[in-house]
Amino acid sequence: MRIAYDATAIPRLMAGAAVYTYELARALAAVDSENEYVIFARGDHFDDLPRMRPGLRVLKVRAPSRPLRLLWEQTVLPWSARGGRELGIDVLHSPHHTTPLLPCGCRRVVTIHDLTFLLLPERYPPTRRLYFQVMTRLSARVADAIIVPSEAVRGDVMRLLPASGGQPERLFVIPEAAGPAFHPQDAVAIEAVRRRYGLEGPFLLSVGSLEPGKNRERLLQAFARLQARGLKHTLVVAGQRAWRYEGEAPLARRLGLADSVRFLGHVPQADLPALYSAADLFVFPSLYEGFGLPALEAMACGTPVVASNVSALPEVVGDAALQVSPLDVEALADAIERLLRDDRLRADLRERGLERARQFSWEKAARRTAEVYSWASVARKGGC
Repeated sequence: MRIAYDATAIPRLMAGAAVYTYELARALAAVDSENEYVIFARGDHFDDLPRMRPGLRVLKVRAPSRPLRLLWEQTVLPWSARGGRELGIDVLHSPHHTTPLLPCGCRRVVTIHDLTFLLLPERYPPTRRLYFQVMTRLSARVADAIIVPSEAVRGDVMRLLPASGGQPERLFVIPEAAGPAFHPQDAVAIEAVRRRYGLEGPFLLSVGSLEPGKNRERLLQAFARLQARGLKHTLVVAGQRAWRYEGEAPLARRLGLADSVRFLGHVPQADLPALYSAADLFVFPSLYEGFGLPALEAMACGTPVVASNVSALPEVVGDAALQVSPLDVEALADAIERLLRDDRLRADLRERGLERARQFSWEKAARRTAEVYSWASVARKGGC
């Protein structure tokens, strides 16, 4: 088969679903020797793949803004899949929620990472929220197969997207993974990242975009309680500004934490393994995650984790992390304090986390995704 893979949704600063799109494409190129691939891309993320993988093409898309990319997705991409540029596509994979609604002349696979825009709509600007609410519903309707990263999202899709929920055989759960760079780092790498970001002394780490769903308001409140109990750690927050980010730094100041909370902004993927490894523990009290990749990355780096006990996170961390209600500030503070004070528990969770992270791999994800392509290629579904 000839597979078209739409990687044009990867932004300049890569995080979240963009990491999935990037890592899966490279893993497919490495493990799937039976199919040909055409990758549509806007940046240079895959320029090296044609030299490494015969039968793979990277086609550059000129769409410098999000609206232009969405217009390209709904107009030029279906034309290309139907035979434009003499591509002759058999299966089109759209790895970021939405797929072309016009007939493509091929089977369509779409990855739906979560339904946050329905479950926690306040996490999105109104226009973007409406776009995802409408387009994800329509994409789920026309897709021949839907990939989700967790059983939690599978349940949400079946419950909230009736068109797909009525055909559960089209839903495939394929977990994500920490990339190969995520493993315990040596002292040299840790010291380098400490110098780069001016980090001195012990710290707790939080990773994720600055937006309400990451629940940092309660994390800051828990951290303030720990400071009042004598905690000497710094709280380090790594993540780019997103919708309604403005309240986090002012809240830290109001809580008297201005000198003990560091907002680093966006941290490049290359720096994250050492940053995770340098932290005494990783705290992830998110209100909802379709998967929760930062928790898995932290465990892969040997960093003990405190995580929410909701959505997909219990599936990801298993018994390798302390799980707490994201709504209970006192429980969050107690879990952090317990883990910092109990050396034996911290060492145990480090080993459990490393073992848990090894159970996930992009190679497995790629092989299972290629199986979905094969399934979709023979699916009996009209309208494609």
